[in-house]
Amino acid sequence: MANVREIIKMTPEEVDTFLHERHTMSVATIGADGRPHVVAMWYGFLDGKPAFWTYGKSQKVRNLERDNRVSVMIEDGDTYATLRGVMLAGRATIYDDTETVMKVGASVYERYNGPLTVETRPLVAQMGRKRVAVCIEVERVISWDHRKLDGY
Repeated sequence: MANVREIIKMTPEEVDTFLHERHTMSVATIGADGRPHVVAMWYGFLDGKPAFWTYGKSQKVRNLERDNRVSVMIEDGDTYATLRGVMLAGRATIYDDTETVMKVGASVYERYNGPLTVETRPLVAQMGRKRVAVCIEVERVISWDHRKLDGY
């Protein structure tokens, strides 16, 4: 009997393709009381690594300043047979320099809204004024694609 976990696991190429599709990322940090703090975020990439931008005073940033461990989940599917997703566990690095914040902001904006234009660039710059960039150094990848169970 085949190991179901091995059957549904995505290849590294499938994980990369999936992550580069447009999905929402659930970001889990550790709160001051030890409980998980989970929020949905749009994300982009910084030097090939998953990244997002957020307000510098947000709860997730406060949590990451105390403990930089982070787990994120990106998922898709409307039925059990179509569920697929990726969970990434790692360490977060927070960047507050304008260049990095804007690089991540542009990546996020373009993934969900299309290319930056002369008209939208000032909007993204304005949005970035109170934000920081958070880049995830991935240490562990877990993936699943229930579509691979077809006929199993």
